[in-house]
Order: sequence, then C-alpha cells, then structure tokens
Amino acid sequence: MAKPDIYTRITGKIITDLEAGTRPWHKPWNADHLANRITRPLRYNGVAYRGFNIILLWAASVAHGYAAPTWMTYRQALELGGQVRKGSKGQLVIYADKMRKTETDDAGQDREVEIPFMKGYTVFNVNQIEGLPETYYEVTDPMPETAERDATAEAFFAATEADIRHGGNQAFYAVDADYVQMPPFETFESPEACYSTLGHEVCHWTRHPKRLDRSFGRKRWGDEGYAREELVAELGAAFLAADLGLSPEPRDEHAAYIAHWLE
Repeated sequence: MAKPDIYTRITGKIITDLEAGTRPWHKPWNADHLANRITRPLRYNGVAYRGFNIILLWAASVAHGYAAPTWMTYRQALELGGQVRKGSKGQLVIYADKMRKTETDDAGQDREVEIPFMKGYTVFNVNQIEGLPETYYEVTDPMPETAERDATAEAFFAATEADIRHGGNQAFYAVDADYVQMPPFETFESPEACYSTLGHEVCHWTRHPKRLDRSFGRKRWGDEGYAREELVAELGAAFLAADLGLSPEPRDEHAAYIAHWLE
C-alpha cells in the first residue's frame, strides 16, 4: 500500500481532531511556559512558523502536553548542545517552495517554469530535549488579569476599517449590508473573549465581493460552503489571537460539524 502523501496525512490529522470535538488551533493557551498567552510555534532561532505548521504544532502541544512553544530538528538540538531524549517521537512539519525547470514547449522553444513542491521533516519540542541553553526553558511572568481594553487589539481592528457596530446580544457579519455586529464589550466574560469573537467576525468580513470575494459555492446556511467559511474564520481568529497575544474563546460546538463537511 502506498504511503499517504503529506497533504493526505495533514488533512486526516485535522479531521480526526475535529471529529473528536477538539480544534487543534485552540491550544495551548494555559501552558505554563506561555503564561496563559497564546503564541505561534517558534523555530530554534525564534522565528515563528507559518501556515499549516502552526496547526500541526499546536495540535502536537495539546496531545503531548508540551508547555514550550519552541521546536527544532535533531541536528539543531545537537548544534545547541542539547540531546533529544531517547524514545522521543518528533512532529512532522512541512516545507513548501518552488523549483525552476527548463522545458521545451510545442513550438520547440525553451521556457522556464516554476514547479511547486512540498516536503516534510521532523522537529522536536524543547520539552523533549535536554541540555539546551536555559533561555529555551524560561517561564515568562504571568499576564495580569484585567478587564480593560487591549490597546494593540483595538488599534488592529480599527486599522481594518471594517464597519463594526455594537449593541444587542449577537455577534455576526452581515455580508449584504457589509458590517460586523458585536455585543457591548462589557457583556463579554473577558477582553480575550471579546477580541476572539471580533476576530472571527472580521475574518468573515474579508469574504465580501469587494475584498477576497470568497463564497466556497455556499448556497444556504449549513451547507459545505458554510462549513468551509466557518473553518476559515476559526483559523483566522486563532492566527490573529496568536499575533495579538490573546487567548481565543473556544467554540468547540462547531468542530464536529465542520469536520463532517470537510471529509
């Protein structure tokens, strides 16, 4: 039997988590190392991972209880004076790029084409590695609890120039009228809950025809196009939370539903 390609392996993993009612992009906010803050997974040099690697490494952190956000290859660990613990299993991450190749067209002319490719490699969380410099194991000071608005988040959402209205007890994006409706800030359980919900709705805002013109073939509430759009908003809100240093508000009731349509 042929070994599943990287796309199939990644998709299968995410669907399995969703069917179990777990969204892999909504952890680990409570990790001690993160001091209750979400962060994108980091490479050994502090550079944040991007794209699907964020989801893959968040999911691995949840599954194995890793508290640190930093990952590295076996060789990188050795170069830093560390040693991966015996029996540790690494996590697949992906690398996407393009290679150039010269081909001869039907007219006999040589032309250069770009061929996209994807390959995988294995990384280990620093919690699986001994002997690294102490900076890789440091725990940050806890983020103080506050009911005040977050200036960075406020500035970000203002900069989108989205029409954000406040009032009522529902959060939604009205695509025809092109505005985001939010309950009053004070009615949320926490500032994080408010900004997580706002991030979700602003991601829906990007689907408007004059922006990304994204419909996924949606024809009615609850169809496959609807589920795909919800997944975009869920992932987008999680990525925004990571960049803004906030904790997303869980919406696990959507997880199994989204998984059903993505199979």
